[in-house]
Parts: sequence; structure tokens; C-alpha cells
Amino acid sequence: MLPNMAQNWNQYYEQYGPMTPQEDMPRVVGLFKERGIRKVLDLGCGSGRHLVYLAGQGFEVFGIDIAEKANELAASWLKEKELRAEVSIGSIFERLPYEDDFFDAIVTTKVINHGRIEDIRKAIKEIERVLKPKGLIFIEVSKGRKARDSKKQRSRSEIIDPRTIVLMTGKEKGIIHYLFNKAILLKELRNFKIFDFWVDSQANYCLLGEQYQVSEHK
Repeated sequence: MLPNMAQNWNQYYEQYGPMTPQEDMPRVVGLFKERGIRKVLDLGCGSGRHLVYLAGQGFEVFGIDIAEKANELAASWLKEKELRAEVSIGSIFERLPYEDDFFDAIVTTKVINHGRIEDIRKAIKEIERVLKPKGLIFIEVSKGRKARDSKKQRSRSEIIDPRTIVLMTGKEKGIIHYLFNKAILLKELRNFKIFDFWVDSQANYCLLGEQYQVSEHK
């Protein structure tokens, strides 16, 4: 991870602030309730859009994000709505401050793709560690651009590794993007049974899955 990532994300949230929930969250919450999910982690919780949404649906919610500004916005939003969540500041690409098998479910939306592949693999291992066997995941990542977009992409980004760029302009200037395709994403999540995979209206990959009963990290 680049050393200025926390600073770059702080700048992002200083400028853009809170966002609306991901479009498929009602569907995700419906599944969580069907499965009796109680304790949920929002990995890379940002300014709190899903902390507020999930807490409002009655879940016990935890969140972690690298940006202090995001944490401040989330705390303010939760207070305004008179809701509770336990929020920590920290990198999703380092060891998470939770015990093994702590969560019934984890949501992470357009977060794990913001790192080099070796960092992403660390994050996935931590997801596996803190998630209970048969726990659920909802993951959304940015879809890698098609070849016809590569010239435009090169003009506004720096390639730092295979399939890995840092944007030099726009809302996410200075932020790492790993460009997943479907095959790579499913391979990296091989310790999960994926029971639904789709592309949302913003052209992002989304999936719902369940951690196998006995996972490799145990």
C-alpha cells in the first residue's frame, strides 16, 4: 500500500462526504435476516452509509476505515440517527482488530480493489479469519476496464503493477485501483461458496457467498 493512502482518502472524504447505500443492500439485508445474521462488519466503512443502514435494520454493526475524516462523518451520522455502531480507524490490508470467527457476515463495497494484489490477498485472509464458518459475504469491486478504454486510462493514471493503477486525476486522485476480472475475483475468493454473482447498474462486480465450513486459515 502506498504510504499516502490515508491522506488521500481523508482528502476524498473532506471533499465528497457521505454517500447513499449501495443499490443492492435491501436484497443483502433480506438474505441476512433470512439466515439469522446478527453481527456484521462493514470493511472499509467510509463515511458510514452502510453502518447507518445496517444499524437501522437492527444488526450489531462494526466498521473499520483508514480515513479519520470518514470516521468522524460516520460517528456524526450515527449520532444524528440515534444509532449505534463500533467504528475503528485502521487499514483493511493489515491485521484486523477482531477475534477469529467474530462476525456472522461481512460487507465490503468498492474497497478491497484499492490495493496491490498482495495487499488484497492479506485482506481476504483477514476476512476469512474474522468471519465464522458458513458466515456470509457481500462484496462489490470495480470492474476492470475493457481494452478499448486503455488509451484513455493510460492518459489519466500511472501503472504501478500488472492490472494495478493509481489515478492521477478525478475524484479518486492518488488512489490505487486493482482491475479485477471475474475469473481473478473468483479465484481469490476460492475459500467461499459463491451463490450469486452479478454486475450492478454502475458496472461493478457484486457477489454473495458463504465461507466454507472448514476454511484453509484455521
